[in-house]
Parts: sequence; structure tokens; C-alpha cells
Amino acid sequence: MTSPALPDAVLFDLDGTLVDTAPDLAAATNILRRHHGLAPLPYEVIRGQVSNGGSALVTLALGHDEQHPEHDAARTRLLDAYEQAVAEHSRVFAPLDDWLKRWEAQRRPWGIVTNKPRRYAEPLLNALALRPGALLCADDLAVKKPAPEPLWEAAGRLGTAPQACWYVGDHRRDMEAARAAGMTAVAVGYGYIDAEDDYRRWPADVWFKDCRALVDAMTLPCREAT
Repeated sequence: MTSPALPDAVLFDLDGTLVDTAPDLAAATNILRRHHGLAPLPYEVIRGQVSNGGSALVTLALGHDEQHPEHDAARTRLLDAYEQAVAEHSRVFAPLDDWLKRWEAQRRPWGIVTNKPRRYAEPLLNALALRPGALLCADDLAVKKPAPEPLWEAAGRLGTAPQACWYVGDHRRDMEAARAAGMTAVAVGYGYIDAEDDYRRWPADVWFKDCRALVDAMTLPCREAT
């Protein structure tokens, strides 16, 4: 399988695709557990749920689904803990960090479309000195992924046609959003994927097992995907 030609612009999901935020979200999840007198969960158990958001982490931590009377309070406690250390251990996935520097040096556009609220996304990006040309967060529009509108808005802000963009993500909804937006849907297998999920079964146009393969494809078109 060959990867598509190098795009005019690249859009990324944030958590688990561009930035490894799981260490800080795992710490916040275990702070919530400790508050309830529970032992910490293993990091790998939490990592697989990070892309599913704060509510999923509450359910994992306490067994409270969204209908539980204490769910909302627990979610607030978890997210407050996360906000206090939003970039303590989070880092751009290597070698995407070096790739971004080269891409920006060539004045090529890139952006982020995330279901993370802006309240947490902006401090994280500031701490990591990331300056995307477009940032669309969960609370910026009336809809969020898998709806295509945030991707269209990001492409518009970058001055790029949707069909000339790649959208890179580590969740099925990312691929659904990219397809609906008319972008090249790029699935990555290194992100926060549940053990029972298989990224190769997502409705993508191309799949990359690891970050190095993704970077190679975005640097040299028509490299073999893995």
C-alpha cells in the first residue's frame, strides 16, 4: 500500500496523535481514585481510554456511567486536577516534534482539530510552544467530531481546500470526520486505542503503525505505509 501524495496542509487530532498527554491525564485519573480511597490504576489501563474523554475516565476510575448521580462531580474533580498539571509530562510524539520544525521552516500550513475543550488545549499548546495555524476545539462550534464542520473550518483558516488536507487521528471518529469532510483520512496505531479496537479496521485512506512511518510519509510522498 502506498501513501497519498504529500498534502498542502496537515491537520492533527491532539491527544494521542500529536501530543502524548496520557501521563498527565492518568495522573489526574488516579488523583480521583485516591480521593475515593481507591488504589491507582496501571498506566496502560488508563492510556487506552484517554481519547474517549473525561467522562470515560470517570467511568474507568469509579465505575460511574454518565447517568450516575455522582458522575458530574467526579468529572469536575478529575478535570480540575488535570488543569493544574496539563503539561507536566506531556510531550509531542517523536519524531513529529522534529518534523513540525521542518514543516514550519518551509512555511507549510498545519493545524489541530480536537474534541478537547479550549480551556485545556490552549495551556497545553502554550506550554509546549506549539503554534498551529488553526486550532479548533470542542467548544468552538455547535458540533464536534465526527461532524466535518470543525475540519472544514480549520482548512478554511489555513487557506487550504479540504481535499488538499490530511487529517491524522487515533480514533474511528477522526476517520469518520475526515471522510465526511473530503480530506485524506490518516489512521495511526500508536495512539490511545482500546485493546479490543483495531485501527486497521477504521474507515481510513491510509494507516500507519507508528509515528516514524507517519513522519516518513509526510516527508517523502509515496513511501510504503505499514
